[in-house]
Amino acid sequence: MPGRWCSVGWIVGLGLAAGSAAGPAPAQEMAVERAAMVREVVAMERWSGGGEIDSGVLAVLGRVPRHEFVPASLRASAYDNRPLPIGHGQTISQPYIVAVMTGLLKAGAGATVLEIGTGSGYQAAILAEMGADVASIEIVEPLAVEAMARLRRLGYARIAVRVGDGYHGWPERAPFDAIIVTAAASHVPPPLVRQLKPGGRMVIPVGAPFQTQQLMLVEKRADGTVSTRQLMAVRFVPLTGRR
Repeated sequence: MPGRWCSVGWIVGLGLAAGSAAGPAPAQEMAVERAAMVREVVAMERWSGGGEIDSGVLAVLGRVPRHEFVPASLRASAYDNRPLPIGHGQTISQPYIVAVMTGLLKAGAGATVLEIGTGSGYQAAILAEMGADVASIEIVEPLAVEAMARLRRLGYARIAVRVGDGYHGWPERAPFDAIIVTAAASHVPPPLVRQLKPGGRMVIPVGAPFQTQQLMLVEKRADGTVSTRQLMAVRFVPLTGRR
């Protein structure tokens, strides 16, 4: 299996606080900024004409402290509705895109979700707050180490992180109810399709690196057949690793 465990190890377990599926409720610090970000996401949703974002997703966006997932130098911009650099050529996704992709997964309490591209850990935290058990793979070791430490510090105990090539997924923990890929692939990776449960969903940006890509919804039917649908134009950093 490509990849290896990081020395920090897994972050696993059950939720730690009543009223939260993932961990302790965040401090009220920057709550006003979070609320403004959610309003902007809703406004963008209406302007774009896309499907309505689930109210549960919006509530989670209003709880998770995004400022904890960006570099200290960008803290003042943490709640801008735009992607931000997190080092090593990677970004934390735009809040609107995080909301759209999270909603498309339909991964609620008890769902098992594979995330390809841990980054700073923000998307994993959002999914854990939705009640999902998250297995996340990051190919850039320093980002994985930092994300694991950050998620542990913030009390997110329903997330396992490993260093590895996400193209190949995590077969030891498969199958998954949902898979989310937070980097653009040239095609839908067959190993990820195989690791999706019948009835499961995968959301993945597909297209050329550093160009406009298409956000794709991949659904596996109960009989194992697969359908794909293009949803919207997006721009993500490229998925790296062996093909």
